[in-house]
Amino acid sequence: MYTREIIECLFKKWTEILRLDNCWDIKLELIDDEVFTKTGDFKIDPDDRKAILMLNEANPKHENFEEVICHELLHLKLYPLDQLTEGLINGHYEAGTPSYDTIYTQFMTMLEQTVEELTKCMLKAFGENKELSYGRCRGTRSFNELYDGLKPL
Repeated sequence: MYTREIIECLFKKWTEILRLDNCWDIKLELIDDEVFTKTGDFKIDPDDRKAILMLNEANPKHENFEEVICHELLHLKLYPLDQLTEGLINGHYEAGTPSYDTIYTQFMTMLEQTVEELTKCMLKAFGENKELSYGRCRGTRSFNELYDGLKPL
């Protein structure tokens, strides 16, 4: 179980490892609200380089808060690249079209996969809790269940 003190220590540790403490003002906010369904999220003011990292302490989907903190902070680290790519997509594709939806979905999927892979590497190298969370898997269907109801070819 993670206490508020442990979470704050992990937050400080990872802002230092990722060298965010010198270029962003980041506030940690623990959310105890059933309406907040994500385990972690950010609110960002890029012009003032301020951010609020929100962690769900009411009903997190992940068991390893260190993993979540690292993951969310990596999103902040990659924020300039994220915004550049979104700007390029918005400049070259018309919102609401199938081509826009396809490229935007591919970008967001690749961004999440990249951040998650970097998180795994960082935890392996520097994590106190190297145990990966499988909380998101618990709510998904099994591989065999994906084929239920499909007609054989």
